[in-house]
Amino acid sequence: MIPPDAVTIGATRRATSGIRAGAVRLAALAAIVLLGVIVSVTAVRYYRGGIPRYVRPTVPPAPAGRPPVMATAGPLRRSTANPRYFADRTGRAVLLTGAHTWSNFEDNGFGDPPPVFDYDGYLDFLVANNRNFIRLWRWESPRWAPWVTTDDYFFAPMPYRRTGPGLALDGKPKFNLDSLDPAYFARMRSRVASAGQRGVYVSVMLFNAWSIDNTHSKLYRGNSWNGHPFNAANNVNGVDGDPRRTAGGDDTHELRIPRVTAYQDAYVRRVIDAVNDLDNVMYEISNESYPPSRDWQYHMIDLVHEYEKTQPAQHPVGMSQYQWPGRNADLMNGPADWIAPWEELPEYPYRDNPRVSDGTKVVIVDTDHLWGIGGDRVWAWKTFMRGNQPSFMDGYDGESEGGGAPIPWDLRLASWRDVVNDILGRTPREKGWEPNRSDWVSLRANMGYILDYSRRVNLDEMRPASALSSTGSCLAHANASSAEYLIYAPDATKPVAVDLSGFAGTLAAEWFDPETAKTVLADSVRGGAMRRFTAPFRGDAVLYLHAGSARSKRPPTPGSGS
Repeated sequence: MIPPDAVTIGATRRATSGIRAGAVRLAALAAIVLLGVIVSVTAVRYYRGGIPRYVRPTVPPAPAGRPPVMATAGPLRRSTANPRYFADRTGRAVLLTGAHTWSNFEDNGFGDPPPVFDYDGYLDFLVANNRNFIRLWRWESPRWAPWVTTDDYFFAPMPYRRTGPGLALDGKPKFNLDSLDPAYFARMRSRVASAGQRGVYVSVMLFNAWSIDNTHSKLYRGNSWNGHPFNAANNVNGVDGDPRRTAGGDDTHELRIPRVTAYQDAYVRRVIDAVNDLDNVMYEISNESYPPSRDWQYHMIDLVHEYEKTQPAQHPVGMSQYQWPGRNADLMNGPADWIAPWEELPEYPYRDNPRVSDGTKVVIVDTDHLWGIGGDRVWAWKTFMRGNQPSFMDGYDGESEGGGAPIPWDLRLASWRDVVNDILGRTPREKGWEPNRSDWVSLRANMGYILDYSRRVNLDEMRPASALSSTGSCLAHANASSAEYLIYAPDATKPVAVDLSGFAGTLAAEWFDPETAKTVLADSVRGGAMRRFTAPFRGDAVLYLHAGSARSKRPPTPGSGS
């Protein structure tokens, strides 16, 4: 028989042990919960830290004295006085200084629907930077893109209604190619018209090879052709835009498939119907199609020209560079009114030493076709001084990566291996697009200063005159009664020699600092011979000499000494 005291002691011990075990289990559970919370918070913070934060570029204050923005005065025509430029309806030559970003017409980005682009805010940005030209970007596919590896990338709106029956590869009703969507063209018209009221000419992009291209799809592991309306799986009309089964749509940018061309022709006519009466319209056939597209692009240029003959207004039509390998001769010798050449490997002349425009075509030198995103103010001034128009493909706020943009570290694009390597510190994160980086801010500002000077000088008379300046970058005109010389010096520490033998009178002189936007008046100088000038500041510089009827008052810029 067990003594009562022993029973009590055993029960107590068992109870105590149970309490301790329960406490241990509770503590373990609490520790697991706490660890789970810590891991979850850490994972969320890591994930959020791996998604880019988009920042709209800083909008600089408008320079004091710059004339107020006026609506465009088109339609533009090739200038008869100086065919390197277009002329507005007054007959005065107009320099185009461009900016563009990939969401300015069709919204695009992660999520369905994609982020809505603030177009009015973008126009404010253009005006603040004194810009007067954009490309209005077209995307041909509603989903997927060749520069991303995720399915979660969308474009909207599209020009064709999605009526079905049946579902397309993107999971939505199939396209009806016989039914164009009025809302698409209403948006196009509205955006072009709004830009015109802000003094901005708009090149309406009709097609875009980055929405069909299989080569880039292989490179970046995406395949935008899967979403294209001309993919046989995506339309109810029985149209097959890939009869050779290349898993891409290159055939749609050729003249191989008459039904495809007929639908494209109908689309182009509908675009013209939507915007023809607007005076700030230009057209671009396609962004970076391949060399086999040449005859197709010529056909589209002729189509626009012929159809607009039946309309109240006629507008310039442009042809931009091919994807590799480029042939600028096809652009220069074709029927386009303006062209956007490529960099011409391996010399890169349009990057480093821009070719002089001879006036055969209006030449818009676009960084899109030279770097993707690239360039600086030196490039912009040299481009201007050689009789060309500079245009900057601007990443803007970075929200839309767009074709050719630097892709930032983004977990939505990363594989599990990328994540593991990043956690282990083996793969440094890229900064990606930085909209307020000093060189981009300076490039934007200087393209505005270039536009200021183009409006101040007699652009009808100015000709590239590289031989007149030791810097090789000069626009000039001279006759018995007046003269102007505009010279860019990439290195202002070196004296600038200018041949003034074409004008015997006295010229006023001023220096402009592209870094600070400061203008410094200099002593006047007698023409008739070679003269040497020394800039009052370091870095790069602009020298402006003018006399007679060319003399004018330049609106002061920030920090101007004049």
